[in-house]
Amino acid sequence: MNEVKVYDGSGNLKEVISVAALSIRSEKQFEAPYLFMKNKKKPGRPSEKSSETQGKAEDKKNGNRQISI
Repeated sequence: MNEVKVYDGSGNLKEVISVAALSIRSEKQFEAPYLFMKNKKKPGRPSEKSSETQGKAEDKKNGNRQISI
């Protein structure tokens, strides 16, 4: 791994990130990858919906109507 040089919009050197700092960040990312995700949501199971509610939502989505007689 090499050190990283960060420049601002006008091309001036803003900071230099050392190899040690990069390796620490890499270890943190390996242990808890959700800390570095862009949308900041923890990975997990999707929210549970009852099958009745889910079926009605799919019917509305597909344009199907249930007719009661």
